[in-house]
Amino acid sequence: MWKVIFIAQSEGHAQRIKQLLETDGFLVKLRSVGGKKNPSYEVCVPVSEAEDAYEVLCEHKFQC
Repeated sequence: MWKVIFIAQSEGHAQRIKQLLETDGFLVKLRSVGGKKNPSYEVCVPVSEAEDAYEVLCEHKFQC
């Protein structure tokens, strides 16, 4: 099961977060939400990794 840990406002931002987390060994999946006019991207990780992945985002000063 996957858990959303961040919602990015652009695909580029979501890809940077995905790369950061994958570099640290996390499994990451991106989902496009919000439609064509205002797309957002959910950054998802397995539930078992969610807390640790969120801490990595906070350490890199993403909005926590």
